[in-house]
Amino acid sequence: MKIKPLHEWNLTPAQAIELQKQLSYQVITEDEFAEPIKTVAGIDLGYDIKTDKSRAVAVVLSFPKLELLEKSEAILPIQFPYIPGLLSFREAPAAIKALEKLEIAPDLILCDGQGLAHPRRFGIACHIGLIADVPTIGVAKSLLVGKYENLSEERGSTADLIHRKEKVGVALRTREKVQPIYVSVGHKISLETAINYVLQCTPKYRLPETTRLADKLASYRKR
Repeated sequence: MKIKPLHEWNLTPAQAIELQKQLSYQVITEDEFAEPIKTVAGIDLGYDIKTDKSRAVAVVLSFPKLELLEKSEAILPIQFPYIPGLLSFREAPAAIKALEKLEIAPDLILCDGQGLAHPRRFGIACHIGLIADVPTIGVAKSLLVGKYENLSEERGSTADLIHRKEKVGVALRTREKVQPIYVSVGHKISLETAINYVLQCTPKYRLPETTRLADKLASYRKR
């Protein structure tokens, strides 16, 4: 998968914040991709404390069957401190390197993290989407910003995620009476479309198959 560099990674936290503010204006929140979607990708990110390196495993699945087509792995030195709201500067370099190793360029990437549901409306899903120039969705296991109310227990139920009086995503119930996940636009996709694809990628479990399989392969590799 060919990816053109968007910016340098050797930044201070203050520079990273300013870059997020600038790049947030380039995020596209409408459907801008050719259908049908035939492949979806997911990325698992982790750290090796002993070696101070970050590790990413990327998987490409067929869609809608969700069968594994390809996987790749990248390990890079950690060059950015742990700062909430700036995690993409710590995690994205390895994620991008793993994506570059893929021979199959995915039509859609589901990121294990935030998209617009971010203090500066530029979570890791937006960051990866802009760099890779691929539609992306933020699918997070926990909230970073925002609140929601009155989410029904049924699968497919949504509740608007509101931050600073702005709708930044939704809480989405992917399994009945199970803790929701938090979906927000990453890049080149509308929220309504993003919700639809996330539901199709969660046929059995709370998390998308892209996230589950990437995590499973990463865990197996560690063992």
